[in-house]
Amino acid sequence: MKAFQFTPDSNSPIPKFQQLIQAFQDAISQKIFQPGDVLPSVNEMCRECSLSRDTVFKAYAELKKRNVIESVPNKGYFVSGEITRVFLFLDTFKAYKEVLYDSFRKRLADNVIVDLHFHHYNIDVFKSQIRESVGKYSKYIIMNFDHPKVAACLKQLDPKNVMIIDWNIKADDQHSQIFQDFGESVLTSLQSGLEEIKKYKEFSMIYPDYTYHPYDTVEFFLRFCKQNKIKHSIYTDIDSIEVKKGAAYFSVSDRAMAKILDKAREKNLEFGVDIGLVSYNETPMKKYIDKGITVISTDFDLMGKKVAEFVTTSERVYYCVPTQLVMRKSL
Repeated sequence: MKAFQFTPDSNSPIPKFQQLIQAFQDAISQKIFQPGDVLPSVNEMCRECSLSRDTVFKAYAELKKRNVIESVPNKGYFVSGEITRVFLFLDTFKAYKEVLYDSFRKRLADNVIVDLHFHHYNIDVFKSQIRESVGKYSKYIIMNFDHPKVAACLKQLDPKNVMIIDWNIKADDQHSQIFQDFGESVLTSLQSGLEEIKKYKEFSMIYPDYTYHPYDTVEFFLRFCKQNKIKHSIYTDIDSIEVKKGAAYFSVSDRAMAKILDKAREKNLEFGVDIGLVSYNETPMKKYIDKGITVISTDFDLMGKKVAEFVTTSERVYYCVPTQLVMRKSL
């Protein structure tokens, strides 16, 4: 039996049986235990780690449920297979990312463990999390952002084990990439809704000064309006938005979208009749808000599926997930 050490943290809010589960999963992923190896007996764990029998039994039962270990009567517990640990590094957690995350997780095998982290567009957090993760994971799934130091951080990781998702900025040619197009696809999507958009006297884009949304979308919005001779404007301060009858609005921020909804209700303006609204990124609730919010969105369920395939097969992939307009009552 290989050396295995575990010291429960009595001050941690994480129950001891869950700490033990994580310790065994880490040991298996780091090859301290390999398939077929015998684990310490319940009595050994109780004696050496000062744990109750109930805690050890509960941890082993959950590991069996996950198909990580198996038990043989009168012989003990054995490692049944390898564990793949995945480092999932998102920017922030919003409703549409929950769709991506759920799609990703439900397509993974029981022996795949996902550690979820967030960088919140903070380069210091990004650097420290990447540095601390080096060598601890089989796969690295990372949402990049536009900062000059991002590319250097990623060079610490083996590129064949890295996938850049959602935005392929600062990515290396050797990285797998599953991303959306924030430019040309937006133009195509708006063009598909041209007939509805032209019902309105003007078309305004809401691009708040606090957003990290790629500026490509602004550039292609402007191109769309100029090509089709549509009166247009750009708002960066959401408090200055003037909601007017006969105008349509395109918001890349859900916070700004809520502001438009509030101001429209104050003036008793009906969406799809008096004013129009297009939102960026589909979420599960937008089809129900005000009889349906029109969206321009990529397919986050498909993105999650493609990411899971990379983790499962390790095959290098470069794929742009389609973006399209979903027409609803608000436009």
